[in-house]
Amino acid sequence: MQANFDSHWRECALAGQAEAVQLLAEAALDALFRFCFHRIGRNRHLCEEVVQETMLRAIRELEHYEPARAGNNIFPWLAGLARNEIRRVLAREKATVSLESLWDKMDRDLLALYERLEAAPFADDVLRREETREMVGATMSQLPPHYREALEAKYVLGQSVRDMAAALKVSEKAVESQLTRARRAFRETFLALTRNLGIEPAS
Repeated sequence: MQANFDSHWRECALAGQAEAVQLLAEAALDALFRFCFHRIGRNRHLCEEVVQETMLRAIRELEHYEPARAGNNIFPWLAGLARNEIRRVLAREKATVSLESLWDKMDRDLLALYERLEAAPFADDVLRREETREMVGATMSQLPPHYREALEAKYVLGQSVRDMAAALKVSEKAVESQLTRARRAFRETFLALTRNLGIEPAS
């Protein structure tokens, strides 16, 4: 989510300007779907429902979004709305596995882990087992969008640090620092997920 959801954008959206609402939809839909997919039990239909209801609620309750407090980053606020929608859907579906309790615990773990991002990173592991590879997708879906986008640009799209810096209009050193933090976030998140889901990473 590269768009800047600042106070000016908020005023335009609250005034009902279609361009502002469209900007939110274009920037947020993919990130929200990734965030919700594993939390809703990988049910695509329910995930689409959650994302749609989250976006509708975001538009209805946009006056509660505080750009200055959020650093003009609307995704954490949207994620909070999505968590509430996920709880509602899981309660309605009477899920046999308490996904809500599982993810509530992981959210607490992830928050603590992100607060320690400046700590020394773990050494990279070779991920071999099928269930471990499955966790890669779940891990990427839970990363903050700017970390996920950096990792995808580097390791999925194969962009060089120079190309990434040019696209973002920042220095190569800034991109390298972002990648370092993103790799660290991935590793910490991966470990949190495997620990909470009872999966032992391959060594």
